[in-house]
Amino acid sequence: MANYIHVPPGSPEVPKLNVTVQDQEEQRCREGALSLLQHLRPHWDPQEVTLQLFTDGITNKLIGCYVGNTMEDVVLVRIYGNKTELLVDRDEEVKSFRVLQAHGCAPQLYCTFNNGLCYEFIQGEALDPKHVCNPAIFSSSLTVCKGKPPRAFGLTSLRLLHNFS
Repeated sequence: MANYIHVPPGSPEVPKLNVTVQDQEEQRCREGALSLLQHLRPHWDPQEVTLQLFTDGITNKLIGCYVGNTMEDVVLVRIYGNKTELLVDRDEEVKSFRVLQAHGCAPQLYCTFNNGLCYEFIQGEALDPKHVCNPAIFSSSLTVCKGKPPRAFGLTSLRLLHNFS
């Protein structure tokens, strides 16, 4: 299969960390996430890190990691679901992420690791089919996308920022 995804010159490289996050039990999942955070947020005290599991996904496990009571700086740790690499070419997914990021249409991709990736959390509302079918939201999302406000849209789920809703 031909490679049609072209990452623009000057796009930042994405570090690949040799870490595997075990997702079977909560403690081992926490240990793996903290291991990633040692590289990404070395100034964070591991004892103060809060891990929040997001349960909306179907196959992947998604964990939000942050310090303090506010979610100003949140690192999302996405652990790939079992055998999802059979459906998704992970290298192409990262290239797509980088292309969207280069054009201001995706959150910052911090790193990949053996069974997942870490990226920036952007506050917003995920659009579901009923939202996308709403003409007002559909047309405003096209307008926003054409104008390319910084990081207005996520890669895995289209997000409409509160500023634009």
